[in-house]
Amino acid sequence: MTYAAPLDDMRFVLNRLAGLPEIATLPGFEDADPDLVEAILIEAGRFAGEVLAPLNSTGDRQGCRWFDGKVATPDGFPAAYQQFIEGGWHSMPASTDIGGQGMPALVSSAVAEMWKSANLAFSLCQMLTMGAVEALANHASDTLKQRFLPKMVAGEWTGTMNLTEPQAGSDLSAVRTRAEPDGDHYRLSGSKIFITWGEHDVAENVIHLVLARLPDAPQGTRGISLFIAPKFLVNPDGSLGARNDLVCASIEHKLGIHGSPTAVMSYGDKEGAVAYLVGEPNRGLEYMFTMMNHARLNVGLEGVAVSEAAYQHAVAYARGRVQGKPIGGAERDPIIHHPDVRRMLMDMRARTEAMRALAYCTAACMDRARHHPDPAVRAPNQGRVELLTPVVKGWCTESSILIASTGIQVHGGMGYVEETGAAQYLRDARITTIYEGTTGIQANDLLGRKLVRDKGLNAGALIRDMTAELDALALTNDADLSAIASAFKAALGAFEEATAWLLARYDSDPREAVAGAVPYLKLTGIVVGGWHMAHAARIARDLLSAGEENTAFLHAKIATARFYAEHVLPEAAASRDEITTGAGSTLALEEMSF
Repeated sequence: MTYAAPLDDMRFVLNRLAGLPEIATLPGFEDADPDLVEAILIEAGRFAGEVLAPLNSTGDRQGCRWFDGKVATPDGFPAAYQQFIEGGWHSMPASTDIGGQGMPALVSSAVAEMWKSANLAFSLCQMLTMGAVEALANHASDTLKQRFLPKMVAGEWTGTMNLTEPQAGSDLSAVRTRAEPDGDHYRLSGSKIFITWGEHDVAENVIHLVLARLPDAPQGTRGISLFIAPKFLVNPDGSLGARNDLVCASIEHKLGIHGSPTAVMSYGDKEGAVAYLVGEPNRGLEYMFTMMNHARLNVGLEGVAVSEAAYQHAVAYARGRVQGKPIGGAERDPIIHHPDVRRMLMDMRARTEAMRALAYCTAACMDRARHHPDPAVRAPNQGRVELLTPVVKGWCTESSILIASTGIQVHGGMGYVEETGAAQYLRDARITTIYEGTTGIQANDLLGRKLVRDKGLNAGALIRDMTAELDALALTNDADLSAIASAFKAALGAFEEATAWLLARYDSDPREAVAGAVPYLKLTGIVVGGWHMAHAARIARDLLSAGEENTAFLHAKIATARFYAEHVLPEAAASRDEITTGAGSTLALEEMSF
């Protein structure tokens, strides 16, 4: 498999849409100057394309191998991981006060997209470790931070999050793992499932973050605490000590991401696994959500990344495959000249670019929310992050399944054959809608916690910003921008109508409102993606008028934005109707009728 980072589009979104020049002026980001960011992007693209991408199909074919509690990752993964940490890539997203490089989330998101496009299975190790780092940095004691964070940030030790159990699934109130006090630590007993990179051979220690219950804990989620349980205990001097009483009992045999070991972890089969309490008792779920929100944005990026990789794969095939004489084409023209193949490739491209813009712009809001000196700027940006996090996670991942499936269709029958590689993207993408909370969980979060709880305050601010873009488009006489504006106006109207309907309906009949939660999440993604594409087209037109040199890219951006407006934005009206009129039929059948 080959992969080339889409640097032109990444630069455009970073600088023109997400506002990297302004982000780089915020306190703590002074080192993110244009020359450094450009060097990071170029070198990350090289590493992704030359080191990680060639291992993607290898990892898929070989998978991970479990034996006697140990896991061997696919050939080439351990060596690539060593190159990864020696190059400083692992520590880039972490703040400088814990040994990281302190790059803005905006820049880290672009780089993370490259890792995920090139080799999704490989990238999950760093993602989980950085999520664990963030949870510990925010909630652990200074002693625990000093003991675990330096080597986790450097990538010498990796991290996991252990949430679910066989009987619990997504219902964490059903967690049964126990933590018994034992002097200055605790002893864990229980089992956890679906632990990504829970056991492997690429690093010398694995630091597990585990949800468990203390003996006197209240029932439900209010009685969950968070613990650190290292694979190997850590001596006072930082060296590794004895093996802890925890073991990988097996690994899952999965549809995709075969290069990523998904472990069943067993704690306390003997004397109990030594563990250390993070923060205060019974606040574990609150602490873990620090890690989960980090993970949800990153899983949304996985949707962007797999879509980009599937698109590149489909374009390469369409340029080389000759089959049939295209209407209006020559006898030996490849299939990229067939109008329907062009339609499919444009659909893949347009949706991916909209998703990238949404993910990066949300990351920029996160940077402003955390680093802007003015509380009046931080607050609305934090509100925007909270509103859009479930959309980035849910809409981008759902879209990636559609895009990867379209990539197979471009290949025709050869796409269904594993040797072409197209099928791997669909298999890998399929987990992303389930990771870190299913699409239904994300949609319920968007509706109940984000839209209804503040009575539409943040959604209203979003609508005002999108309306301002519509007003700016109205000032132009350009045919492309006028067509985009017309479609965007209709889609924005559908979003406003659905938002108002849900706010009114939730109090009187919350079950009917929740029946439309997933359509509302998709509607939000479609319309916010359309906003960013419309904005991108207007900027591209302005740059062309100003004599910008990269004319081919800018013309392509406008054409892609118009395709999105005319082929994707019309879906907004259907989603609105599904929300406002479809709840009755969703709930019509009695349980026994299914």
